[in-house]
Amino acid sequence: MRCSKLKYILPLFFVAFFSFSQSKLDSFLTPSDTLNKPRRNAIVIGEASIIGVSLIGLNQLWYADYPKSKFHTIDDSEEWLQMDKIGHVFSSYQMGRMGAQGLNWSGVNKKDQLIYGATLGFGFLTAVEVFDGFSEEWGFSWTDVLANAVGTGLYVGQELLWEEQRMMLKFSFHQTQYASQRPDKLGDSFLEQVLKDYNGQTYWLNINLHSFFKQSNIPKWLDLSVGYGADGMLEGMKDVDNQLLTNNERVRQLYLSFDLNLSKIETKSRVLRSILDVFNVIKLPFPAIEFSKNGYVFHLLYY
Repeated sequence: MRCSKLKYILPLFFVAFFSFSQSKLDSFLTPSDTLNKPRRNAIVIGEASIIGVSLIGLNQLWYADYPKSKFHTIDDSEEWLQMDKIGHVFSSYQMGRMGAQGLNWSGVNKKDQLIYGATLGFGFLTAVEVFDGFSEEWGFSWTDVLANAVGTGLYVGQELLWEEQRMMLKFSFHQTQYASQRPDKLGDSFLEQVLKDYNGQTYWLNINLHSFFKQSNIPKWLDLSVGYGADGMLEGMKDVDNQLLTNNERVRQLYLSFDLNLSKIETKSRVLRSILDVFNVIKLPFPAIEFSKNGYVFHLLYY
């Protein structure tokens, strides 16, 4: 008899436990209406620690393997068909967005969110650029700094103009044939290829149509996506000998597609809201039209 009762009581216990846990977590994840100093201090200390450890780690694990030099600048604006510059814009935007949202969670006022949070990406990436400046292998790139500023400006500008992100940057990736030809440059493992193989990367500017046409029947979660990618690159600059050998043609590609804006999906759960916000940096597979100097191609699902 006891066992028969337990099989009814235990499920109710677990439901109550997880409901309580989710309620507590939802309360924790809900942004504070007023300044919450413990939260703010935790965000500031956490971000400072992560950035400090990251910079020390980069210096020891990456730059230590290459010879040092006097501080110098380079002009790499023509490399990789500007894919690396778009990557800087994307990274600066996303880091700034997370920095501002962290301060918003702790109840910091809007002005300080933009000054101290949204500039997180610009500050960190510019510090990395200084490391490049003292490395013989690379150099300080003013075009990288400009790209960092554009990413930060895209976030801050929209908050000042509309108090919302009507346009946001996203990322997608697919493996290509080129990584196996130059694994040292384009990556050996899948994770390395995601970071290094510009041929497989696509950066998207998502435009939330409902935000611009609020009286329309356009779903809030539907975005128009304009993507930029490139193909045929084994080196930063065109290697004539290698291009002739492999018959690769370096081309820029523009894409037109749609996407789901996960931040616009309504939910009362702060846990689900946080999960959706994390995954909202990735462009979901959708039909897309590709435009290049070779014409246009329709992709049933592009990612």
